[in-house]
Amino acid sequence: MISSVRSIRILPNPTLFLTSTYKRMSTIIERLALLRKEMKAAGLSAYIIPSSDAHLSEYTPDRFKSRAWISGFNGSAGTVVVTLDKAGLWTDSRYFLQAGEQLKDSSIELFKMGVPGVPTIEGFLAAELPAGAVVGADGSCLSFAEADDTERKLAVYGIEYRLTQDLIERVWADRPALPDQPLFLHPEEYSGASAKERIEAVRAKLRAQGANATIITMIDELAWVFNVRGNDVSFNPVAVGFGYIGEKEAVIFVDPAKVPEEVRSYLTANGVTLKGYTELDGFIAALPSEVRLLVDTKRITYHIYSLIPAYCRKIEGVSALTQLKAIKNETEIACLRKVMARDGASLTRFFKWLEEALGRGETYTEYELGIRLNEFRAKDDKFYGDSFGTICGYLGNGAIVHYSAQKDTAATVRPEGVLLLDSGGQYLDGTTDITRTVALSAPSEELRTDYTLVLKGHIQLALVQYLEGTRGSQLDILARHALWQQGLNYGHGTGHGVGFFLNVHEGPQNIRMEVNPTPLELGMITSNEPGLYRSGKYGIRIENLVITELREETEFGRFFGFETVTLCYLDNQLVRKDLLTAEEIAWYDAYQERVYQTIAPLLSSDEAAWLRSKTLPL
Repeated sequence: MISSVRSIRILPNPTLFLTSTYKRMSTIIERLALLRKEMKAAGLSAYIIPSSDAHLSEYTPDRFKSRAWISGFNGSAGTVVVTLDKAGLWTDSRYFLQAGEQLKDSSIELFKMGVPGVPTIEGFLAAELPAGAVVGADGSCLSFAEADDTERKLAVYGIEYRLTQDLIERVWADRPALPDQPLFLHPEEYSGASAKERIEAVRAKLRAQGANATIITMIDELAWVFNVRGNDVSFNPVAVGFGYIGEKEAVIFVDPAKVPEEVRSYLTANGVTLKGYTELDGFIAALPSEVRLLVDTKRITYHIYSLIPAYCRKIEGVSALTQLKAIKNETEIACLRKVMARDGASLTRFFKWLEEALGRGETYTEYELGIRLNEFRAKDDKFYGDSFGTICGYLGNGAIVHYSAQKDTAATVRPEGVLLLDSGGQYLDGTTDITRTVALSAPSEELRTDYTLVLKGHIQLALVQYLEGTRGSQLDILARHALWQQGLNYGHGTGHGVGFFLNVHEGPQNIRMEVNPTPLELGMITSNEPGLYRSGKYGIRIENLVITELREETEFGRFFGFETVTLCYLDNQLVRKDLLTAEEIAWYDAYQERVYQTIAPLLSSDEAAWLRSKTLPL
């Protein structure tokens, strides 16, 4: 594992943790028995094991993969509940098939969230446990908001929720240690601001909300504000640590052995004090009474929240760092535009190679294609690794929204049907996330119709002009309207925030049906990714990243729109031109031409000629 910021790093596939380490461990049933023994000793009737870690991360270090260890299910979202005689996993529709397969012979029942008749976790516990029972969980791995919500719901049934015990620590004998990889700096030529400038921006944001301090739990926020990065988790260039920013001090809590002299000198020069990772608890408990903490209950753990002295005023609101991090500066946006061109060139080379390889009669599995795409991207000297596990779904596998091809079971891709490829790269100067659906042979009329309906939604969102203050939930209908008119829909959100050489999923904004009070602001990077999935047949998703931009200002206010920054051709043979409006055709042809004009100079003459054939007007 190389920490040099100029070196290529191929990030590990998290599924390997299951396929290698787990096979050497005890069986799932034996682990459950050990846990139940500890539950009895602690006086607990049930124990809840979430996906999150002490930093509430989507991707966690191996040490915190407790839910995967106890159940065998390694999807990114899910919660395991263990009683003294039953066990269940709650997860959403993205993982129904994966969870069903991975839970076989584990004695753990799958509870499909959102399906009529399936109980909530609290409903299940209320049916299984009597009043007066005690349910446990590790409060250091749950957000305060989630823990508080569960506590209130269980209290209705007279059930106590105890959040002070990490029972997994007692039963996971060979639990991995915290990662010890060194931190490295994210150069200001890419970040566009020094750590000192970002700290001052946070302080100004805190003052505007009536606060004068904040605790940093989320490691992507920590990385952003201090201009540091790390190698502690798969796909995201972040390091395990905590932080604190007050009126006159800024502190990073991290294992000192992880901080090279170059990083230490930079932090010191920018007014940052270093303390040990385990010193956070005592530091918070000793905060003085004049501290007014801005607390984001969704982004602080129950454990950390409980340490805040009662005499310190808590001001609840969205994290100041999350708000600032979501709005990219001019340097970051300029860098991202360049990244998108280079990433698009890599994808062009990959798709050209794939088409020609299949034409020669060669065959590759979905798993092998994910590796090959990584190799194309890795030729870029600023490439760091994949930004998430590539979703390469051939035919019916494309209908599994978060499909993960495994080496031993991946489908073989042939020159027929359709392929869905959702992938992304981490570069020193930006993060990409793109989905393309491509036909590998002459597409059916059903496929072309479905694809075009998805395309219409994608284009309508790309074209929209909206008043300042608009939220993503108010725009989501634009991506779904053409599908809804035909009685069709997709079950995931339309857009998520994207970090800058950080997490590929970040808040606070999104575009989805559920209400989110966060408005879309200038400089935010968000995905535009409607889809359609026909089980057992194919999946369709079209994803570009967009930046919120100013379109015009009138006497009625400022009106925003989206600049589409992702650059990769769309498959003309999948499009039914007769279903598109003149405005949609104009957008499509202009996009294809921009893809060619921007990327062609980065390609060889043969590659450019191939791309020209793919970007001709409809």
